[in-house]
Amino acid sequence: MEAVFVYGTLLTGESNYRVASPFVKSVQPGAVYGRLYDYGPYPKLTLCGEAEAGPLPVVVGEWLEVSKAGLRAMDVLEGYYGPGRENEYERVRVVDAGDSGKEGWIYIGADVRGLPQIASGSWREHRAQREGQLP
Repeated sequence: MEAVFVYGTLLTGESNYRVASPFVKSVQPGAVYGRLYDYGPYPKLTLCGEAEAGPLPVVVGEWLEVSKAGLRAMDVLEGYYGPGRENEYERVRVVDAGDSGKEGWIYIGADVRGLPQIASGSWREHRAQREGQLP
């Protein structure tokens, strides 16, 4: 099994969860230190480094436990072809921002220049506000 942190359209109930759902064994809430950006129909994320000053921004999401086949299906969706290749997203290791010590994969945005940052760190909240479902 593989642990994957998701924060956008792969979240449960979101538009691309159907790609992962046949392979999901469990879902747990989680968070990582990073910045979330609005790419239109989906978000991109960059991770924060320990060297940054001040409190680190947090992105909320879910940890999916998926089979190897599930990870491959998610790779296809995210445009990840392997290390050193021209990828839409890079797949890297990350540790949960909480005390759980949970570690796994995450897909991060390869290029976020010029994209608006999502200050809340929540794709669901941002999307709901953008679509007029929240004040």
